[in-house]
Amino acid sequence: MQTLALDTYPIHIGPVAESLPLTLEQQPCSRLFVLADENTTAHCWPRIAPALEQHQPILIEIPSGEAHKNLQTCERIWGQLMTHKAGRDALLLNLGGGVIGDMGGFAASTFKRGMRFLQIPTTLLSQVDASIGGKLGIDFMQVKNSIGLFRNPQAVLVDPAFLDTLSDRELRSGYAEVIKHSLIADLSQWESLQQLTDLRSADWASIIPASLSIKKQVVEADPFEKGLRKALNFGHTIGHAIEGHALETDTPLLHGEAIAIGMICEAFLSTQQQGLPETELQQITEYLTARYGKVALQAGDYPAYLQLMGNDKKNEGQAINFSLLPEAGKVVVNQTAGASQITAALDFYNSL
Repeated sequence: MQTLALDTYPIHIGPVAESLPLTLEQQPCSRLFVLADENTTAHCWPRIAPALEQHQPILIEIPSGEAHKNLQTCERIWGQLMTHKAGRDALLLNLGGGVIGDMGGFAASTFKRGMRFLQIPTTLLSQVDASIGGKLGIDFMQVKNSIGLFRNPQAVLVDPAFLDTLSDRELRSGYAEVIKHSLIADLSQWESLQQLTDLRSADWASIIPASLSIKKQVVEADPFEKGLRKALNFGHTIGHAIEGHALETDTPLLHGEAIAIGMICEAFLSTQQQGLPETELQQITEYLTARYGKVALQAGDYPAYLQLMGNDKKNEGQAINFSLLPEAGKVVVNQTAGASQITAALDFYNSL
């Protein structure tokens, strides 16, 4: 088992059968609750249940998917906690992907002004991204994570074996964040990833810690997203808008699928504003389209995208904020772009 020590909590990487009993010994609680959705109840709960028997955990199951990351689902979680008389000395174990981790942590942090929680991320996306940094929240009025707070878990337990439970589409979605980390901070990793063609054969035991280390450095330098942490926003200003809009259609996109589009668009902006070499734009574009295909963006949806971007929580004043690449492996934050420039980036994507 490998441990990545943050300032206030550890991330244990390895078999959850080893890390979970050890963690619970260090986190005594009056009641233990486990938050899961129907997928993690079926595929992941059986993997941890034997380690929890003596704690008599209470399982809270909610519907899966970003569409349920809202106040109504939080009310359901709070209701179960209240019914079972949970106190602030109880512990909530969030078993699932980014939606479970974000919403479960938010629900725990606001219940009776704060109860403790553990994160057991079961998707690649949550293992390399949502599991670190203490950002919690829910979606509101199509704007992702617009209601939330910063609060750290007691620990994060990352077991690459959970990735075997994912569909190819879910695995590919999470991989987008691995790509993003390399593009903003690690040229050698980006060059290595370009040789990876089969995600099922990937060496996740080395890729995950490397990706987490990048995010760890950024988060510890800027825990409340005042400056450097905005580097992690690369691909997300446009990507989140596309994802939020698609949620209201018959063809919703997974987070990583939308972020892949966003990274292509924002790489194009990087060539226009930061001098990202055209050869690197081509590498990024070809690699992402080979992994994620193409989605036809409708020009009629551009105003909706721009409106959602205008509500992004990282904006300052009326300007739409971006993190852009002067070259692969480096990033600059607090860059802005106007509607015509953003439209050109969307057109560039559509022209591929």
